[in-house]
Amino acid sequence: MKKKFSIYFTSDTHGHIFPTNYASGRPEASGLLNMAARIKKDGNTLVLDGGDSLQGTPLTSYYLEHRKEWPVHPVAEAFRAMGLDYVTLGNHDFNYGYQILKEYLEALGAVCLCANVEDLRGEMKIQRETVHVLENGLRIGITGVVTDFVNIWEPACNLEGLRITDPLEAAKAACEELKDRCDVRICIYHGGFEKDLETGALLSDSRENIACRIAEETDFDLLLTGHQHMAVEKAVLSGTYAVQPPANAGKILLIDGETEMTGTEKAAESSFKSVFLDAGTETPQEPYGRLLPLEKQVQSWLDLPVGRLKEAIPPEEKLEAALYGSCLADLFNQIQIEATGADFSCTSLGNEPVGLDATVTMRGVTAAYLFSNTLTVLEVTEDVLRSCLERCASYFELRDGRPCISEAFLKPKVEHYNYDFYAGLSYTFDLRRPVGERVTRLTRLDGSPLGKERYRLCVSNYRATGTGGYALLRDCPVIWQGTEEIPELIRNYIAERSPVAVAQNKKIEVLW
Repeated sequence: MKKKFSIYFTSDTHGHIFPTNYASGRPEASGLLNMAARIKKDGNTLVLDGGDSLQGTPLTSYYLEHRKEWPVHPVAEAFRAMGLDYVTLGNHDFNYGYQILKEYLEALGAVCLCANVEDLRGEMKIQRETVHVLENGLRIGITGVVTDFVNIWEPACNLEGLRITDPLEAAKAACEELKDRCDVRICIYHGGFEKDLETGALLSDSRENIACRIAEETDFDLLLTGHQHMAVEKAVLSGTYAVQPPANAGKILLIDGETEMTGTEKAAESSFKSVFLDAGTETPQEPYGRLLPLEKQVQSWLDLPVGRLKEAIPPEEKLEAALYGSCLADLFNQIQIEATGADFSCTSLGNEPVGLDATVTMRGVTAAYLFSNTLTVLEVTEDVLRSCLERCASYFELRDGRPCISEAFLKPKVEHYNYDFYAGLSYTFDLRRPVGERVTRLTRLDGSPLGKERYRLCVSNYRATGTGGYALLRDCPVIWQGTEEIPELIRNYIAERSPVAVAQNKKIEVLW
């Protein structure tokens, strides 16, 4: 006897509630509200989410700063409209501390499943696993886990009252607990694939992403992943069916399952097929109407001028910026050095070319600096700086004698944001040399050697963890950690110093 069921799965929606592109101010086919219109739910259908919902758009940032003025939680309302049943937590859901997370889960209505998150205060309703019985009698066992790199990325104050443990061990324990209680076992994992899904080549051994190990070392039928922002419509890993939706609520995954039952109602075998559904252009009347006043207020706030630049910064193509320097990155580094007093600074840019108008608005700032990072100052040596710059130099490869962007930064996903722009240093990349031996000159700006001294390097809290290929930074002593998000630092700097001139605080040369 065969029993069928369906799952709608989202992850990494990052605050995209309305069908709005906040950078341009124009509508787009995305958002949780539009996704709600695509979902057709019955007693044999579940709606699941893989986390990273609270951070990522100006709307969610604005709401969290003004939440006492708004009785309705916009993310929770949008998920309620979708009929969300179960959710696990993403790393960015911890960005705002215990109380904000608690308020969100209380408003959500769905059950939070996160087997490797312990609530030490006992105030949040977080379960390790559950068994959901469908209308057709099929028993669906579900658990969730989040990458334990949360412990590295988050400051201690954001994790007070919480403990994040090993996700692999928690997934194994939950899988075993569900073994004799259900017909289908599902793990929602806020983490990605550590291996290339086509070649099997190891992408990283950092344990930030361990989906392949979870598939190899457990017996889940279905593994719903996230975090990497990769579009994986279907993959089979060690007999486990795995998927991953792209970020920012542009597509939702529809997974159709079929389970062959034995006469004793014990599952014999499950099969799956999955497809991406576009968010579409239809928006349900509610909660759209209830949330619209908040959206309008956010749009007005985004368009308020915050200050001026002496000259506009035009959008910069990725290769050109990496080869010859970026005026936008120069501005960010200028602000970071001013904020921290560091000797050197590095920053990265998003995947799309972007600039800043001479009249700067908050919309322009949030479009130019996409990340909700804070600043960290590390103690570094010349060897550490040289290693980091070698990683930057690997961004290039030569084809027919001309520089282009290395495939390693383009596949399996685009990672222009892992090329860093430095300030306070003078250096040369020679692309004719092997990767790892390309930094042929590294000095202070005045040409003097760095020597054996120790220096203060300002980086984002994201880069300070060593992610993106900068592992040496993870072991560097932390001198200072900021709490203010970088977009706010940018806004305040421009507001206080208008009109702002961008300094040329680096000397970079690339040879080929």
